Amino acid sequence: MDLKKQIQNYKPYNEQEKNDQEMMLTYIETFADVLTRENKMCHFTASNWIVNPEKTKVLMAYHNLYQSWAWTGGHADGNCDLLQVALKEAKEETGLKKFKVLQNSIYALQILTVDSHVKNGKFVPAHLHLDCCFLLEADEKEALTIKKDENSGVKWVNMSEVLEVTSEKNMKPVYQKLNEKLK
Repeated sequence: MDLKKQIQNYKPYNEQEKNDQEMMLTYIETFADVLTRENKMCHFTASNWIVNPEKTKVLMAYHNLYQSWAWTGGHADGNCDLLQVALKEAKEETGLKKFKVLQNSIYALQILTVDSHVKNGKFVPAHLHLDCCFLLEADEKEALTIKKDENSGVKWVNMSEVLEVTSEKNMKPVYQKLNEKLK
């Protein structure tokens, strides 16, 4: 199924997701390059909410750019199969090899603002991430490794502590929503 159909078929959890779904569909119709970073205004990303089998913990990485504990994920970079992108990023950023996909469809939608910053010595202007999040499960006993160019830590966090460990204010409502949806 193509990305546009996945987003059209997605059942919004709340008003934020309903609005973001409408905007994503508009951006898909408006921009031919919305799957690539060539689009300096907005582009698609895929993120992961990685839980343990008991769904009591979330796997988070300490992202160097944002100086915060956060979910894993990355840019589509032309790939319209965002689940594939999410899985690739989860493996790269955590070192884990095995994930169970708990839902083949999108778990959550959100449009995230990204402030201007410098990455790898290059200026990146402020833009939007059109994010599709996927729900994955992993074994918390499996060894974790960091991806030094992106993060400086990977750990399992109790669901009840997720909002405390993240320092990104704009991500707190997103993580709260992801946890609520698990209940």
